Amino acid sequence: MRLHSQMWVSAYLRQVETGGACALLVRRGETTAGAIYVKVAKLDGTAFLYSPALLLDETSLMERGWQSEFGPAPLAERDIDAFLKNQTNFDADIWIIEVEDPEGRHFLGDQLQEL
Repeated sequence: MRLHSQMWVSAYLRQVETGGACALLVRRGETTAGAIYVKVAKLDGTAFLYSPALLLDETSLMERGWQSEFGPAPLAERDIDAFLKNQTNFDADIWIIEVEDPEGRHFLGDQLQEL
């Protein structure tokens, strides 16, 4: 059984803080199954955005997967914020986490899918 969104978010926030970065819950979504977006702000006006992805490995059906929403290069933070605003208009159940880390670390480990 996959972790509920609320539980995953709580664990992720602790993991980021343990890793030496700051993480903030910007928007609380639906407790059990709301989609989660992770914005990583580099504190220079740019950021990365990670969104839910389907895991292609049959053994990982119960895990969360992530993809870089806009590719490997950071974007202007305002562009990511505009995208997230549109997403919340489309889906009121989403969660948004913001990680502040000058190195751009995402703390998603091997759950990040390379496109």
